[in-house]
Amino acid sequence: MKREEAVILLKCHAFACDDLNHSTMETGFLGSLRPFRGNLNEENFLELMEILHVLAPELKQPTLDREIMASLWGITHLGRAWAVEPEGMLQSNQLISNEQIALMERWLDLFSYAVMVLIEDGGRGRRGVLGISGICAGTG
Repeated sequence: MKREEAVILLKCHAFACDDLNHSTMETGFLGSLRPFRGNLNEENFLELMEILHVLAPELKQPTLDREIMASLWGITHLGRAWAVEPEGMLQSNQLISNEQIALMERWLDLFSYAVMVLIEDGGRGRRGVLGISGICAGTG
């Protein structure tokens, strides 16, 4: 995957893509939660981790792309707000199981940790040695 494709897919998973007809807008990480169709797609999580791998060199730079950061933050915040929080739309409407909540929380923890490490030191420092390559490979 090249950078341009990674950015487009990231924005689609964050439901922030300029192309509203892109297939990933509806089936992507956030798009699949609203409306929720009863299942979480592991392929979305794995694709997000692949996107982080592609964008890793860029995320360690002193200046970061605002749209990329907004998408990363949006996925983390809205994923938690909609699926993990008890008052979120999925739990409050009893649309998501306890197992799915735990899985979504795990994915968001892995994703946000990987983003933090990549921004902090490009995944090469102390925290990177502790498993960023496994996290970015989706095996955390």
